[in-house]
Amino acid sequence: MRLRYRPVLAYILREWRMLAAIIVLTFFTSALAALQPWPMKILVDYALGHAALPEGLRRLWRGSDPSSQTLLYLAGIAGVATFAAISGLDMALTWVWTIVGQRLVFRLTTDLFHRLQRLSLAFHRRMTTADCLERLSTDTWCVYSLTDGLLAPFSNVTKLIAVGALAWKLDPKLASLSLLLAPLLAISSVIAGNRLKHNARLSREALSTLSSFVHQTLIAIPVVQAFSTAETNRDRFADLAENAVKHLKRGALANSAFGLVNGFIIAVGSALVIYVGGQRVISGTISLGSLIVFLTYVRNLQSASEGLLLTYGSLKPLEASMDRVLEILEARDEVENLPGAMVLPRPNPRGASIRFEDVTFGYEPGRPVLSGISLEAHPGEKIALVGPTGAGKSTLVSLIPRFSDPWHGRVTLDGTDVRKIEIKSLRQQIAIVLQETFLFPESVANNIAYGRPGASRQEVIAAAVAADAHTFITRLPEGYDSILGERGATLSGGERQRLAIARALLKDAPILILDEPTSSLDSVTESSVMKAVHRLMEGRTTFVIAHRLSTIRDASRVLVLEDGRVVESGSPEGLLDQDSILQRMYSPRLAGLAGRAPR
Repeated sequence: MRLRYRPVLAYILREWRMLAAIIVLTFFTSALAALQPWPMKILVDYALGHAALPEGLRRLWRGSDPSSQTLLYLAGIAGVATFAAISGLDMALTWVWTIVGQRLVFRLTTDLFHRLQRLSLAFHRRMTTADCLERLSTDTWCVYSLTDGLLAPFSNVTKLIAVGALAWKLDPKLASLSLLLAPLLAISSVIAGNRLKHNARLSREALSTLSSFVHQTLIAIPVVQAFSTAETNRDRFADLAENAVKHLKRGALANSAFGLVNGFIIAVGSALVIYVGGQRVISGTISLGSLIVFLTYVRNLQSASEGLLLTYGSLKPLEASMDRVLEILEARDEVENLPGAMVLPRPNPRGASIRFEDVTFGYEPGRPVLSGISLEAHPGEKIALVGPTGAGKSTLVSLIPRFSDPWHGRVTLDGTDVRKIEIKSLRQQIAIVLQETFLFPESVANNIAYGRPGASRQEVIAAAVAADAHTFITRLPEGYDSILGERGATLSGGERQRLAIARALLKDAPILILDEPTSSLDSVTESSVMKAVHRLMEGRTTFVIAHRLSTIRDASRVLVLEDGRVVESGSPEGLLDQDSILQRMYSPRLAGLAGRAPR
């Protein structure tokens, strides 16, 4: 196993105590398995063949020869006792192995999930939701299979030693002959290993693409039905499914061919041993019972040899899943805590000072979205960001909670570069209300308290009242305990937005970011929501991305952005009363109706 997979191996080593128990149980199981065919030798050679008993068995009867009937009883009892002992050890081994395997998968899945949550938004733009789910639900089982793949050699080696020693004692020549084909099995494993890994990765990627398409289609059902694209999506699904099946068939064919070659090698080896062993029984070199025991051992020896040599081949497909897991665990976090990052004191109830100093940033090298942005928001000030789509408004506010870091320049909070502040501490100072409201399929109370899980019911209700949401919440079947549909589908747009405002109110952060909170609402609903927005903005340093004139008029200052630059700044009254870009944007000729901005 390459050093690249050491992070996955570290999960396995944490369970060293349980792994030690598995090794001990495996040792005793292999030892008993070596004794399992011996009752058959007692039956064939001594009970039925009347051969002289070995001295060890004769001592059980104080030197006398037992009757054939007694030997039959002995063979039967020995067979049942051996089976019972092996079965008991197998049950214990299965129980321990199940506990270990589930722990390993659970820990890796938990760490992977936590890592996915912490990776930057830029990373998630490159990664589909379905692909993340595939890695969490399927690829994380690689740690379970890897543990099995690492313990299997020990089991097989133990079996080889135990069975090989007894087989050698019965007939060294036959024991040597049964292992001659092991190099052929090794060559077969090496040749097939890389092909198996390649096919496994292609299958994983094809299934992930298919899952991603299904996920995206299901969350866009209203659009699918509105544009009547069901037939097109069906054809697209069929193409993706066909591609996935193609790779799965190739993988299955490669596995079948691999098994067929190894099975043929084992069959040839068994036939050779049967022929030579039969000749030795005819010549009287060994007894018939010894040959029967030995043939059982041959199957065990070849099975152990095959398992030992197939470990390489079985681990190769696993590498595809481990690579996908490590892509997440080892992904470079574009936004991370610097050494010695400071923890901010309790939020300032009067707001905070935010300053952009010559900030330049983009998502792709050589394509800046913001260029040389410099501005300052004082505590309690309301800054409105206006501009055409793509001007960089959402990108600018995303730098405050460090969803991304500037290429050049810096963003400061109360004079401290936000990069020097612990990320969790920084984001506790910020509340965000987005145009698209994200609600979870949990209770209304839990959705409001999402930013403050320890909030009391009274605090949740107070936030809902301030957000003008209490009335409609109490009309729900279970009130604050009502479970919402996925993404809040059971609520209207205005109701969802008021819940988001209540969530931000309950967080009670000194910095507030509003990203077009009412742009998707009608004028009547907007009026109701804006009352809650005004309560939310009181005493907070607010950045609001707005298209509605009603929102802009309430701002302390308006910044107009074009092509990633601030091209105009001033009070809304001052800019609207002069020949400014803002005035031209909201003139009756362009707006059509007062209070509405062109899109």
